[in-house]
Amino acid sequence: MDPQYLKSALGAGLLSFPVTPFDADLRFAAEPYRRHISWLNDYDASVLFAAGGTGELFSLTPGEVPQIVGAAKEAAGTTPIVGGTAWGTATAVETARQIEAAGGDGVLVLPHYLIEAPQEGLFAHAKAICDAVGIGVIIYNRDNAIYRPETIARLAEACPNLVGFKDGSGDIGLVRQITCELGDRLTYVGGMPTAELFAQAYLSAGFTTYSSATFNFVPELAQRFYKALRSGDSAQCEKLLTNFYYPFMQIRDRKTGYAVSAIKAGVRLRGIKAGAVRPPLTDLTAEEERMLERLMALDMAKAA
Repeated sequence: MDPQYLKSALGAGLLSFPVTPFDADLRFAAEPYRRHISWLNDYDASVLFAAGGTGELFSLTPGEVPQIVGAAKEAAGTTPIVGGTAWGTATAVETARQIEAAGGDGVLVLPHYLIEAPQEGLFAHAKAICDAVGIGVIIYNRDNAIYRPETIARLAEACPNLVGFKDGSGDIGLVRQITCELGDRLTYVGGMPTAELFAQAYLSAGFTTYSSATFNFVPELAQRFYKALRSGDSAQCEKLLTNFYYPFMQIRDRKTGYAVSAIKAGVRLRGIKAGAVRPPLTDLTAEEERMLERLMALDMAKAA
């Protein structure tokens, strides 16, 4: 896929990161993954991200990533698939190449492993990945990979296939400076956990869209919120936040790592055999899963 087409697709609608299903032995389960991707396709996400943060990239081996991207491409129809890469530069570059070879339409650069890095190191890391592939690249600004505006500007100048900037830092002042200085050179994607909670603030900061983890299991509701946001229907946004997203946040915040575990539980509750999360994450307790099931049932009743 031409990088500029991917840039346009990123800004065309809601985005999402499908969970990665595992079997009883915690091996990648391709069949339920393809089924989940096919089901999500009915709800018009403009781009899907395979093996991203919600897809437990941090617990995958680099060799599993192209398998997951390939399975997503088989099921996605015409929906672009972006694969995640991370780790150190050499591994991230090799994984990016494997994503492209598996048919991926783009690469998401998640933070490198463990250590803090200076801006020159972040520049070299991202540039090496961009230089290694012909498909579009999106950098993910969060945790130990916080890119300064001048670094983003240098990358945008040096790397024609850098098409997107995703933010999970929550630093609105920083990201507003980036959107002001880079303008329409990039597509800007909100990437905070449970992004709907921050979507209105990011929209005002110049961001076009965001990645919705809840789209994994309540795609109808996720699209309702996105459409209300884009149409300026603040009352509808506030209603959905109050009735679903804030109660979901209370479940999510009960334990570290539940931003992923709660999403996977929701997918299981929708009848997809997503399996458990891999260590170092833990699954919701039985009671917490019942809490989520009741919340989902309340939303379904209201949507009927």
